[in-house]
Amino acid sequence: MTFLTGWGRTAPTPATLVAPRTAERLAALVADAPPRGLVARGLGRAYGDAAQNAGGVVVDLTRLEPRWSFDPETGVVTASAGTSLHELMTALVPKGWFVPVSPGTRHVTVGGAVAADVHGKNHHVDSSLGAHLRSLRLLTADGTIRTLTPPDELFWATVGGMGLTGVIVEASFGCVPIETSRVRVDVERTRDLDHTLEVMAATDDGYRYAVAWIDLLARGPRMGRSVLTRGDHARREELPRGHDPLAFAPSSRLTAPPWAPNGLLNRLTVRAFNEAWYAKARERRIIQDIAPFFHPLDFVQGWNRIYGSRGFVQYQFVVPFGGEGTLRRVVSRLSAEGVVSFLTVLKRFGAGTPGMLSFPMPGWTLSLDIPAGHAGLAELLREFDAWVAEAGGRLYLAKDARMRAELLPVMYPRLQEWAKIRQTADPGGVFRSDLARRLGL
Repeated sequence: MTFLTGWGRTAPTPATLVAPRTAERLAALVADAPPRGLVARGLGRAYGDAAQNAGGVVVDLTRLEPRWSFDPETGVVTASAGTSLHELMTALVPKGWFVPVSPGTRHVTVGGAVAADVHGKNHHVDSSLGAHLRSLRLLTADGTIRTLTPPDELFWATVGGMGLTGVIVEASFGCVPIETSRVRVDVERTRDLDHTLEVMAATDDGYRYAVAWIDLLARGPRMGRSVLTRGDHARREELPRGHDPLAFAPSSRLTAPPWAPNGLLNRLTVRAFNEAWYAKARERRIIQDIAPFFHPLDFVQGWNRIYGSRGFVQYQFVVPFGGEGTLRRVVSRLSAEGVVSFLTVLKRFGAGTPGMLSFPMPGWTLSLDIPAGHAGLAELLREFDAWVAEAGGRLYLAKDARMRAELLPVMYPRLQEWAKIRQTADPGGVFRSDLARRLGL
């Protein structure tokens, strides 16, 4: 047995961990699944318990062959589920192509990205990964590998389905042509939350990528002050002469220590960082490499260890447009309570996909990283859950580690539709996870 956690490093549970190299071996594991079932796992970047399975089997797909192929005529990549976005970007960016959607880290697998229907800074323009998928190959409970396309209802039950309809073996999706490996970025500061929402609503649609960093420890008239970064892929003529326009070889420059004391990220240290970051972010236009713009935390290998042995809670919700009052209420409460969140990010979502358990919907999404030892955190987040549900919003299952099961059908109104399709595909309940048991999926 191996003890596994999510990226937040909370609630470890034991499971039998196996790493098949072939689809045939994977099918044999599914056929021999124990009573506690089986769930797939990639690079372990789900923050909560979605890729854990206490007492059962967890299948590490990162060694699955073949890896990937690319058609430069169509821009379509076909990749095994265990292929990382880092591997794809390292190969494709120098050829003039970029993935259609990138979350905040390159170190996620294709299978995990599909299962969570990941979104990025371009959701307001390009939606989530599911909108760019051409096909999936899914290993179902009967041992067959089915090729699924968007007309199939099982396709959309799998996109965002958290690995509970089967094991994603392979996925094909279209990529984006680019001229350079840089991003043209406009930086702007806002004075408070209302100003942040106003500027984002007025200007985001003029950029492919847009995000706001919020200073949660700012109070009074500065509450919700933010730094906006909005950008597009830079063109060749915007780069200085003599630079390789498509050079791309990102790596981790630092490594977090194997341990860090609990409480290292506290109000004093985070407030100092926030003040420095806000002061530095004067209004300007810069040309930035892809890696620091999309994946700044990837420069520190194992950055999740900085939160100490207790780990941290990633809390992300979305409320529909018109629910700005709920967003203000949450930010105001967090500011008043002095909640420490090292990274607080606000984005605007555009159209969602038909994924029945897909998280994004048109509206505002806020994500927080909160040390797990924060006093009163459980009660505070339960209160936020109720506010979000009342506003017609939802929590992101790929980051959740503590939501109550009774809120799931409220937040995901297509849950029963998904459950019927899942029941047909897996009548014996072979595919299970700690998240599934906790939420009654």
